[in-house]
Formats: sequence, C-alpha cells, structure tokens
Amino acid sequence: MIYYRKKIRKSYMPRIARQKSESGIYHIMLRGANRQEIFHDDEDCRRFLETLDRYKKKSGVKVYGWCLMGNHVHLLLGEGKEDISITMKRIGVSYVWFYNWKYKTIGHLFQDRYKSENIEKDEYLMAAVRYIHQNPVKAGIAARMDEWKWSSIQGYYGKPSYPAMLLDSGLILGMLSENKKTAIKRFKEYNEVGNEDKFLEDTPRIRLTDDEARAEIIKLSSGYGIAGIKNLPKAQRDEIITKIKEVEGLSQRQAARILGISPNLIFKT
Repeated sequence: MIYYRKKIRKSYMPRIARQKSESGIYHIMLRGANRQEIFHDDEDCRRFLETLDRYKKKSGVKVYGWCLMGNHVHLLLGEGKEDISITMKRIGVSYVWFYNWKYKTIGHLFQDRYKSENIEKDEYLMAAVRYIHQNPVKAGIAARMDEWKWSSIQGYYGKPSYPAMLLDSGLILGMLSENKKTAIKRFKEYNEVGNEDKFLEDTPRIRLTDDEARAEIIKLSSGYGIAGIKNLPKAQRDEIITKIKEVEGLSQRQAARILGISPNLIFKT
C-alpha cells in the first residue's frame, strides 16, 4: 500500500479538477494553445525538463512520471511545500519566457490553465503512469515506449534518464517489489500491456505522413497550390497558414518543411 501524505484510499471516485488530492498526487497535462506545438526540438525538451527539475528542488515536488509530446506534456506529480498550482505556474511562466525569447514570439503558449486529475488509488496511479508512457506509441510516433527519449520510461526501465535526479521512481517501483530488479521486471510487464485507458479526456493525435500532410495542405491552399502559398500577400498567406496549423496530426515543423518557409514564420502566425 502506498504512503505519501496520507494513505491512498482503497476506492477511487473521479473528482472535479482543482479539488485537493488527499494523497497529494496529481496527473497533469499542459497543452499548447490551439494545439500548437510547444516543443520544436531537443533543446526545447531539455529546457522544459531542466525547468521542472529546478522547481522540484525549490518546491520539493515529487516527479513520478512525464512524457513530452509535440503539443502537450503529461506529468505525474506529488505536491511539495507549496500548492501544486503555484508550482505549475512557476514552471509554465519560466518555460514560456524561454520559448518566446528563443522564437521571438509574444503572447500565450499554453491552452488556458493546465488540466489535472487527482490520484487517490494505487491501481489508478499505476494505470496513469502506464498511460503517460504509452502516449508516443498510441500517437504513432514511436514503435516502442522505450524508443521515446522524452519520457520517464528510461528511468523506470533502469536506464539513465535526463535530468539524472528528476525521476522519483521509488514509490511506484516499491509497490511491485522491495527488490529493485524484480520491481523493474514487473513494471515492464505491466507497462507494456495493451489497454484502452483514457485520462483527462485526452486522445493522442496520429501523425500524418508527409504525403497525407501535403494532401491536407492542398485542400486549404485556395487553389494556389503548395508552392504558391509562400508568395501570397501576408494577410492572405497567414490566413491559410492559420488553417493549416489546425489540421489534426500535422506538426508545425512538418508544415514549414512542406511549404518551404521558415519554422519561425509558422510558429508566429
């Protein structure tokens, strides 16, 4: 049985987001505004995790899992010395500052406030960390969970993860066995079981292939074709780009590559 602040209850009932978790554990999701990408390259991913690590040290928050996707991030956190909403605000403000500075943009990056749900039962905790790790596979961007380097899966599988001291794996592995090797083996077996779990009403997007993406862009090109979009007057071009950015499964970097324009132009439109 798990102990964090209080003993996690034997029964689980879904709660309204923002109601305090009795266990102090939360599954949190941050999504880009209008589903825009918030991580464009490895530097962005490293910066977010470094920011999380910095505020972990300041607030005492426990980090039980994470997965960084293109336009959203899942976190499994245990509240520290301050309210979890304060910690999340610090993390968000810091990363948005970095993002706006790097890409020379202004305004909101994240969609409204973060989504969260309370974790009040041990099996729900296990299901949540499995769901988080399976996101890249369900989204079609990785064949196996351990191929995705921007999640906590590496640490749970006994491999080095970045940053080195960010993951607090002891709570979950300790549920499976007091012996670490046995715990890792059992975790792998549980983590790789297929399932239809749904958390925070989030369904991972399936990435479009370049051919599929080109077909969608052509539909939105107003007859100008892919090559003609970048030569249109700014207002007309930006109107088409805005529509393109809303296409499910089409990343902004992919759109920039296909259109032959700067990624920064896509990000700022």
